Amino acid sequence: MSGMKEIRTKIKSVQNTRKITKAMEMVAASKMRKAQDRMRAARPYADKVRNICANLSKANPEYRHDYMVARSEVKNVGVIVVTTDKGLCGGLNTNVLRVVTTKLQELSGKNVKAKATAIGSKGLGFLNRINVPISSKVTQMGDIPHMETLIGAIKVQLDAYVAGEVDAVYLAYTKFVNTMKQEPVLEQLLPLGGDKMQADEGSTSWDYIYEPDPKAVIDYLLTRYIEALVYQAVTENMASEQSARMVAMKAASDNAKNVIGELQLTYNKARQAAITKELAEIVGGAAAV
Repeated sequence: MSGMKEIRTKIKSVQNTRKITKAMEMVAASKMRKAQDRMRAARPYADKVRNICANLSKANPEYRHDYMVARSEVKNVGVIVVTTDKGLCGGLNTNVLRVVTTKLQELSGKNVKAKATAIGSKGLGFLNRINVPISSKVTQMGDIPHMETLIGAIKVQLDAYVAGEVDAVYLAYTKFVNTMKQEPVLEQLLPLGGDKMQADEGSTSWDYIYEPDPKAVIDYLLTRYIEALVYQAVTENMASEQSARMVAMKAASDNAKNVIGELQLTYNKARQAAITKELAEIVGGAAAV
């Protein structure tokens, strides 16, 4: 009977766990729709600004911003790593951190030093564990990203680039493809003109007329460009987080259901065996009398 009691306890425990994972799945599904709406709303603006800046990098204005000037030699780089604050979202953070680790190893092989900006608690903890210097960090952003919260930490990397302390800045995040697929991305943020900052295929390169003057227009445009890219990366990562969490919790709920079924079958077998044993004892006793 003690075995049956243990099985009943396990069944109850797994049932309670399944209730939690099912509730988390439903919450993630609700948050996922809102996160996807924010991501899709930000995409057109970010794509247009990226396209304009890519064309601007090919133009020849009288003034060229520091963000548009590539360094002849790269000795130090900055890496902005966007991850989640919470876990239970499958391999989402693991995949993007693996991409970051590969890049850091590649840079280390070239004797290039790196320092990082962490957006999200998971990335911060990982970077601390592998002893990467942390320039700035943003954690506990909640479900809705705000630019005023992000831009302070990002500005540390931008100022370091302008001051010559770093020669390139990379941005790592998870891109939302669909509910079942999220893709880790590592793209060059600065200097402008990296592989991920090219104009759309078939688009025409333009030269521009500036009003009031090139410096004022380009400075403002590139500031908006950086803000748009970082904000878009965070919204993509949040949409990916909720999708991954919903899928992970659904898988956990389904596994819990299977475990409950197996435990109930084991319990029924043990109960049947106990009843059979009792009947055998009764029949044996009656026969002896």
